[in-house]
Amino acid sequence: MKTVFCCQSCGYQAPKWMGRCPECEGWGTFVEEPADGSASAAKSGRGVKPAEAVALDAIELADERRIHTAIGEFDRVLGGGIVAGSLVLVGGDPGIGKSTLMLQAAQKLSENGCTVLYVSGEESLRQIKMRSRRLCPSLSSSLLAAAETDIERVTALARSAKPDVMVIDSIQTMSSGDFSSAPGSVGQVREATMRLMALAKKTGICVFLIGHVTKDGSIAGPRIMEHMVDTVLYFEGDKNQVFRILRAVKNRFGSTNEIGVFEMRTEGLGEVANPSAVFLSEMPEKTPGSVVTASMEGTRPILVELQALASRTSLGMARRTILGLDANRVALLVAVMEKKLGMELTGYDVFMNVAGGVRVSEPAVDLAVIAAVASSFLDRPIPTGTVVLGEVGLTGEVRAINHIDTRVGEIKKMGFTACLLPQGNLKRMSRDKEIKVTGVGTVAEAMEVLFQ
Repeated sequence: MKTVFCCQSCGYQAPKWMGRCPECEGWGTFVEEPADGSASAAKSGRGVKPAEAVALDAIELADERRIHTAIGEFDRVLGGGIVAGSLVLVGGDPGIGKSTLMLQAAQKLSENGCTVLYVSGEESLRQIKMRSRRLCPSLSSSLLAAAETDIERVTALARSAKPDVMVIDSIQTMSSGDFSSAPGSVGQVREATMRLMALAKKTGICVFLIGHVTKDGSIAGPRIMEHMVDTVLYFEGDKNQVFRILRAVKNRFGSTNEIGVFEMRTEGLGEVANPSAVFLSEMPEKTPGSVVTASMEGTRPILVELQALASRTSLGMARRTILGLDANRVALLVAVMEKKLGMELTGYDVFMNVAGGVRVSEPAVDLAVIAAVASSFLDRPIPTGTVVLGEVGLTGEVRAINHIDTRVGEIKKMGFTACLLPQGNLKRMSRDKEIKVTGVGTVAEAMEVLFQ
């Protein structure tokens, strides 16, 4: 039998063993596996029944029917609900709450009349029952459970039970008898995903795959697995904090900008309907280095607190420690402050953090970053009740941002009385007398307004 050596980190194949993978540069990751014989099975096409092609305009498309899980934050990230026949991959760090979230969603779906099959390769049936009773005392008879790791038996069970939704916990525990490699290897994960994808497309069953992640945060297994599925969700957050962020990084049936916010409780995960109020609940008042800004996560505006600390250093090179923001972007903005505002930050360590464990990546918070660093550097707090918005260019100009009316509406709803934003947005936004709006064109003008 012909074999190849396959990297267990990225899926790169080589005809002989290699100490270091040339693709992902990992050491000692090659494992010998049987070669895929599908290519030799398909000869030149002689004797093979050709596939059928159908004109697109001849295909009847009924109204899209989505299955709602009754978990609003989960449905939001999925694009409005579950699409029949879709394959969804849910990844996250160990203990972050992936299995808890999927078991809660399975219980909600079963209560709404859907038949759900929960397949676990990591727990026994008794353990699944104990965890389910903790999350929901009353269980529905439409929620089926199986403890199985053989992918052939799992697909046969799905065809006989005919559930509406099936959950696989986890894809790394599934294995096929056609491969001699251990469960969790690249070949086993790829084969199991392929069979579940074919099952979902042929039967219309929505399949959720729970996936483990590697030390660098990516989902374990071949990279092609993320290309095969319809949706990839990442469950983010610190295990030491109560808040969890569910983020879509790929979604064929919805936006990839939406996020869902959850709170870890003793009875499971609870939805956070108003994330702005939660993230700002412990914000200090009249404290230098603390600034509130509005970030867009899909169609939802979220107010977050940016914290900065500029501390003089005796070392030869100042440190730049950034949490929740793009470190390169912050370094760029610090350089703009030194050049355009005359603030000598070369001899200062700059630490920045987004309170609540949220990650903000859009440039609309640039001006808030500068305001936070300047507030800490000058040891002067931002005026009470003020929110700072705006993108900053390398020449020190403040550029207009999108969704300004939506952001200002959220700012007003949360009780803030003033907003500092780009001058270019004043011409295109509706005025509201209940909130004071000030437009600035440069970072120097913004500093005059904030620290006059």
